[in-house]
Amino acid sequence: MYLSDIFTIGANLARLPAISVPAGFTKSPRLPIGVQFTGRTCDEATVLAVATAHEDATAWHTERPARFGAGVA
Repeated sequence: MYLSDIFTIGANLARLPAISVPAGFTKSPRLPIGVQFTGRTCDEATVLAVATAHEDATAWHTERPARFGAGVA
């Protein structure tokens, strides 16, 4: 969790709007991957529009990762 904070805290410190959306999965194990969009100060509308366009163009947000421990004997 510490590394995920390191990669996302920059936008907060710079007071920039940012959003993370699903962008795929690793091969094995099937873990989720996200992409983060960061915008200009006080331009949340553009960041949300880009995230919406990404989700409209892909189907990653509808897929689910494998359950932890599924298939393990």
